Amino acid sequence: MYEPIIDALRRGAADEALTAARGAVAERGDDPAAHRWLAYALRLDGDREAALEAIDAAIRLAPENADLHLDRAGLLLQERKLDEAQAALAHSTGLDPNQFPAYVIQAQLALGRGDLEEAQRLTRTAARISDQHPQIAALEGNLALRRGDADQALAGLSAAAKLWPEEPTLRHALGFAYLAKGHLAFAEQAFRGLLEASPDSLPLRALVADLLRRQGRPGDAADEIAPLLTGDEAAPALRRMVAELELEAGRDESARDSLLELVKENPDDRRSIVALAEAWRRLGAADDARTTLDALLETAPGNIDLWRARLLFEEFASPEALAVVERWQQLDPDSVPALEARITLHDVAGETGHGDALAARIIELQPGHAKAETRIFDRLLQTDPDAAITHVEGLLARAPDEAVRSNLRQLLGRCFDAAGQPAAAVATWAELHSEVAPQRLPLLEPSIARDWPADDSEDVSRHSGLLLWGAPGSLIERVAGTLHAAGAPLFADRFGPTPPNDLFQRFATVNALASGAADPAALIAEWRAAFPSRGIKPDQICDWLLWWDNTLVTALREHAPEAMLLVALRDPRDMLLDWIAHGAPAPFALASPEAGARWLAKVLDQVAELHEHNLIAHRLLRMDGVENDMAALAQMLANALDVSLPAVAQGRFGPDRMAAGRWRDFVEPLGDAFALLTPVAVRLGYPQD
Repeated sequence: MYEPIIDALRRGAADEALTAARGAVAERGDDPAAHRWLAYALRLDGDREAALEAIDAAIRLAPENADLHLDRAGLLLQERKLDEAQAALAHSTGLDPNQFPAYVIQAQLALGRGDLEEAQRLTRTAARISDQHPQIAALEGNLALRRGDADQALAGLSAAAKLWPEEPTLRHALGFAYLAKGHLAFAEQAFRGLLEASPDSLPLRALVADLLRRQGRPGDAADEIAPLLTGDEAAPALRRMVAELELEAGRDESARDSLLELVKENPDDRRSIVALAEAWRRLGAADDARTTLDALLETAPGNIDLWRARLLFEEFASPEALAVVERWQQLDPDSVPALEARITLHDVAGETGHGDALAARIIELQPGHAKAETRIFDRLLQTDPDAAITHVEGLLARAPDEAVRSNLRQLLGRCFDAAGQPAAAVATWAELHSEVAPQRLPLLEPSIARDWPADDSEDVSRHSGLLLWGAPGSLIERVAGTLHAAGAPLFADRFGPTPPNDLFQRFATVNALASGAADPAALIAEWRAAFPSRGIKPDQICDWLLWWDNTLVTALREHAPEAMLLVALRDPRDMLLDWIAHGAPAPFALASPEAGARWLAKVLDQVAELHEHNLIAHRLLRMDGVENDMAALAQMLANALDVSLPAVAQGRFGPDRMAAGRWRDFVEPLGDAFALLTPVAVRLGYPQD
């Protein structure tokens, strides 16, 4: 009776199916099957709202039909109306307890909302109806993944995929199992199989592109998405994604052209502005950048991101930079960011009084402004610490949100320190760290010490690559800033939103190398293979590492002998104090001062071992005494590298940090933590007391 509709649906002929289905409904309006087939035709045609109305009409005619409720659930799932879908599925299973697809979809919904016990129960129920079914294997694999057992998931899904190689749900789950294990190429293969069946699926194509990027193939990733950019209706976000991938791939001119078009269309798109500025920088097109940005700013004088990009193409604190800021203030006189930029210029010129006046103006425009309040607070801190405590406590009482409160509590700790109340300072800072610890990176457990043969290679001239690292509190960020300001090809992307996925980033590298499960040569090859996508030239490597462990020596000695490690170091007790008071670039969790000290002692024992046995070519950059002296810091770094380096402007890296030896003022509140660090401090050459 409905064969013409069914035939058209099988062929994907939406128009034919719709014509036939509407004819069937006109002829047999009391038959729920006619409305059901109309719903299928409307769904094929992309009109899901009308499809839902048609299936509802069928259910009104046959409310006891479980299949109709299952169809309705499928439509609701597509519309992301999960609660209504759950109700429809419950109705379906209530009418027919053997309705296998309903249990499967209910289990999928339970997985989606994180109710693993309910998902397991529903999977078992579905398995009692049909235990040898690919959907059951997919559910069990997804459950294992959600429980963190990627090995079990991969084993089960791989076996099931051999039985049902074309099952899309199974292939989808298998792809994520490979992803959980870090097998990016296999994950790509799994998702690419799905993409071949659904070539117009933007989510799938974007997923495959991301996998290509993570394998160090941003150019291939850009090419993967490029076909979706044909026509005039390509989404700006998609165009920007491709441009960013091209930038990663070193296709700087193509990326610049695409990003410039995007910025002209939408000058408020911050990501496009940032990427465009990077493209100009790589191309050495400063004049083009200035001209283009000046033209854009004429029509958008309030665009902060455009002004910041414009300042990038002038030397820091130069007369040209001053001219840009003055023009910014003329076009947008009440712009707080413009006033902030002008304060920086005043400070570099030693005109602190002018800077203080502008800070007061910012507070008038934006009460509670953190940087301006900090500046006023700094003046009070120098003259009357007790008044500074009262000032900050008053600001805390009026703080509009938790982020502002966190900043103010950090300042309050500094007030307590200046007022001679170290216990109150430590308690304030430690509480802040404890609150955010669950959102931070876990402390990477250092590997067990081993016997190493010494490395006799000390010819610095042969070292064409630098690896830069320092534990929390070492002030490694000031070393990195000095190198960057000097024009060194420093790469800090490991601390950004899209870090490289290589041996120096993955915590699993430590165990993999220690156990022999990883091939050191392959890991170094993977690191090098990603250089082009990161913009690194093989002869200009300056890679700032997130962490260090001596297991990396096994890979570097044999397969990257050209690399030299620079390690920033201070008295370990000063390092712990700085970490507590100021945090660190690497966002590691600091649950308590004692936990941090225990971990830091293990990490620095590895540094001592590295240095005592000369495990690889390295230099210890002892920051004690040069923490706040930019000229001395630059000279120390120049001596270590046997080069000439300019000093950055004093104050460029923010307020002064605690001077060497300040840990002694905190012995009372931090005595137990310092005791954990004293042995390694002595081992590294620092006094015991």
